[in-house]
Amino acid sequence: MNTPRLNWILLIVYAIAAAAVFLAALFLPEFRPIAYAPLRELLIPPPAPIQVSLLYSTEKKAWLEEMLLEFEAARPQVNGHPVQVSTQKMGSREMYLAVLDGQIQPDILSPAGSLQIAILEELSADKLGRPLVRQSDPAVCRSPFKTPLVVVAWRERAQVLWGDHPNGDFWKRLQQALTNPEGWAAYGRPEWSYLKFGHTDPTRSNSGFMTLVLMTYGFYGKSNGLSEGDILSNPEFQDWLESFEGSIGEFGDSTGTYMRDIVAYGPSKYDIVAVYEATAIEQIENARGRYGELFVHYPPATIMSDHPFCILEAEWVTEDKRAASTLLLDFLTSRRAQEQALLKYGFRPQDPGIPLDQSGSPFVRYQDNGLLIDLPPEAELPDGGVLETLLTFWIRNIQK
Repeated sequence: MNTPRLNWILLIVYAIAAAAVFLAALFLPEFRPIAYAPLRELLIPPPAPIQVSLLYSTEKKAWLEEMLLEFEAARPQVNGHPVQVSTQKMGSREMYLAVLDGQIQPDILSPAGSLQIAILEELSADKLGRPLVRQSDPAVCRSPFKTPLVVVAWRERAQVLWGDHPNGDFWKRLQQALTNPEGWAAYGRPEWSYLKFGHTDPTRSNSGFMTLVLMTYGFYGKSNGLSEGDILSNPEFQDWLESFEGSIGEFGDSTGTYMRDIVAYGPSKYDIVAVYEATAIEQIENARGRYGELFVHYPPATIMSDHPFCILEAEWVTEDKRAASTLLLDFLTSRRAQEQALLKYGFRPQDPGIPLDQSGSPFVRYQDNGLLIDLPPEAELPDGGVLETLLTFWIRNIQK
């Protein structure tokens, strides 16, 4: 076959193939990238993006914004459609109540901890006959990192109260000191006046809710098996908790505010605050040279703020949205994302292969301030019904 004839045949084949691809691209977005570019841009509209809505708690705002920029820069797609993520910030309790009442319909929910996911799972199953989330399914509910609740105190005062190694009486000793009318004078330090302790409002902030759960476990001297009867059927516990919480002047909305205030105002405002470990890490450097040394204490049983990202099992979450949401969860739980959370923001990665003692880690840099790599035992997360009972008791009897 002569060369001109062969060239014509090849040209015709190419034209037919190009036309076929072009026609396919009219109906199937995944063919669009390989269609003839000049005609494609003129005649084929770009495929509509898949919009994934994410409702999240504010504690991870800086990390999440950084990761979302990287995610969208990678141009993720599902079936040829680009994936875009819209976000909205909200308090952890406020968000699950808003979803439960139908006020907002996100595709992904990310409160500060599994406490809220457990409650939403329980309440939605009761209200709708099926749960809106399934935290036990790693395909739809995953956490990139965690941070425990800690108690940050001025070191000298903490040593007077607890000694060098707080034990199982951690919360009871704190309650006794707070409710003692003599204040610090009962411990030989009258110049310190009264002990000042702070934590956030459990109805508005996850750290306050975590504190409430650990207080309750501390009263009973256990770390699992909390029941509704423990809360509703024991007047001694109820009196203890009410006097404990009654010693606190006000309950704020933001964990970060408590950490900033103890640094800025010193013992004149707070001797001790309950905050996240990552929040303490954020402010430790700022406390140097102010009112003494801030020290991080770990309660004898800890509880984790694990920031789960959960794809909702709701009718508004289409198959494309679910696939796009899965891509986002894959990215947010990647090794790089977890390492960034550790080195820049002080969160503990969920991946056990990422060492906390690596170069540049805040757990190495601030170990003299009490940061631990190995944590105390973790308290059992009560079921959603018990958690809601405890929170309801607090609202009815303590909330100011």
